[in-house]
Amino acid sequence: MKPIYMSCSHRIFHCSCTPSFLLKPIHSKIKKMEHKFDSEAVIQEFESLTKDAKRVQLETLKKILKENGEAEYLKKWNLNGKFDPQTYSSCVPLVTHKDLEPYIQKIADGASYPVLTGKPITTITLSSGTTQGKPKFVPFNDELTETTMQIYRTSFAFRNREFPIGNGKALSFIFGSKQFTTKGGLLAGTATTNVYRSAQFKKTMQAMQTPSCSPDEVIFAPDFHQSLYCHLLCGLIFREEIQVISSTFAHSLVHSFRTFELVWSELCSDIRTGVLSAKITVPSIRTAMAKVLAPNPDLADEIQKKCLGLTDWTGLIPEMFPNCKYIYAIMTGSMEPYLKKLRVYAGGVRLLSADYGSSEGWIGANVNPDLPPEMTSFTVLPNIGYFEFLPLTESNEVDSVGPEPIGLTDVQLDEEYEVVVTNVAGLYRYRLGDVVKVIGFHNSTPKLQFVCRRNLMLTINIDKNTEKDLQLSVETAAKLLADEKLEVLDFTSHVDLTTDPAHYVIFWEVSGEASDAVLKECCNCLDKSFVDAGYVSSRKVNAIGRLELRVLRKGTFQKILDHYVGLGSALSQFKTPRCVGPSNRKVLQILCNNVVKSYVSNTFG
Repeated sequence: MKPIYMSCSHRIFHCSCTPSFLLKPIHSKIKKMEHKFDSEAVIQEFESLTKDAKRVQLETLKKILKENGEAEYLKKWNLNGKFDPQTYSSCVPLVTHKDLEPYIQKIADGASYPVLTGKPITTITLSSGTTQGKPKFVPFNDELTETTMQIYRTSFAFRNREFPIGNGKALSFIFGSKQFTTKGGLLAGTATTNVYRSAQFKKTMQAMQTPSCSPDEVIFAPDFHQSLYCHLLCGLIFREEIQVISSTFAHSLVHSFRTFELVWSELCSDIRTGVLSAKITVPSIRTAMAKVLAPNPDLADEIQKKCLGLTDWTGLIPEMFPNCKYIYAIMTGSMEPYLKKLRVYAGGVRLLSADYGSSEGWIGANVNPDLPPEMTSFTVLPNIGYFEFLPLTESNEVDSVGPEPIGLTDVQLDEEYEVVVTNVAGLYRYRLGDVVKVIGFHNSTPKLQFVCRRNLMLTINIDKNTEKDLQLSVETAAKLLADEKLEVLDFTSHVDLTTDPAHYVIFWEVSGEASDAVLKECCNCLDKSFVDAGYVSSRKVNAIGRLELRVLRKGTFQKILDHYVGLGSALSQFKTPRCVGPSNRKVLQILCNNVVKSYVSNTFG
């Protein structure tokens, strides 16, 4: 989902855009919830909001426009004090990040007047940057933190109804990103970092009985390798208390437990002696860990025995954390390829997908946690922003001219749309680039399934293969590795325009050495698994060249992760780019420099 991730997360706290007719009941409930979380009160409030979604949307839009009417951007469109949807959509254009970039830059540079919002923007969010190769600046404010807490509380309330937890801790693989100060003096960091540093986040986690088992010094460590090691160590120290294992994205969960496979013996040594590994060099981490780490030979022996008794690490999580009720992260969209490995680690522990949002803000909560991740839908919360839905056109281009967007309650069942967001932090009619499908309604608000990113497309001629098409092709071909007990650790793609005709390149990192015969067969399978009519017909007449499978050196995707973390991303917010374009030169260079084998398809002769 887009999964930033932070796709993608979450219960009921009122935000600044909550309609006035709903405010009074919320204030008293929230005050009580700061001490004890009341799932049924949260659900009751959610039902009230969703039963009157159209009215809530009108009030939300009015509130956003009224509070920010003096901002430079809105004054430009001459709304003249009219805050109805018709005036808004006729006066204010649909935009992408590129259109708003000059305004956001003014804010980052310290503009002394309202640019996008009436209240000053105090923080800048950095997107993960995996789509375009570099992070985007997105405005962030306290109101967005409030909407995040509302998402957290809502989805937790429904989870807790299905899978109740007691008073315990969470092993949360969350990581602060590198932060810097903009020219205008604003702090810039990832959306997750901005949220994790807020006092409201800690209060919410405490109320939901799932505070992180790791100290803040571990979460906000400057070195994510050291941070991850200590997250794992804290999890083992508090293993009996761990009730939930979570991260923003499924990728970081799989990455964390793959790391566990490599360092478990060293972790046991730390627990046995009560002395932290010498590879942890950050003073603040060592000081914080000294408060939770003490010699415990019995625990070390127990963990060692369990690790040695596992077969291929199947059931690692329930063996290490016997009281874990479920595993929670964004598991839809680009995170689906990691579910197979995550299920190996999880054994019988339930996988629950987190909510739907992005660096630009939240959209919907998973209120049906009993469904498997592949069937997850997200119910739009009508008071956290104003939402429009752009019907898809045949051209499928982000800048194409097509039908006008429709309102939240006007969407049609089984239709696909691009999401358009107006939020509380200065984004107006912002094209998110996400394609969603309406699969039902909760009262009067739609339930959405994430389909794909609209601008992540493999295309050369008349072919149009989405991220989902790529994923399905890889899953099909990867089955051929099963006989050799190998797996595809990660993958991405590239359209090579330097050849005539141009062709698709699929990059794989494989868990071990596969035979040339099997990899050749995988290459042919990849080619024929792209069933898009435009692709098949173009391949048959050689308008698109033969697909190429390039096998990468082990650790290549770790290098790509390191690259993005160096740009300011956080491990928990990282999403492997599924299509690497020519503008993403550094990542393309990493990929090309680490190719160890290459195969060319002969599927179409």
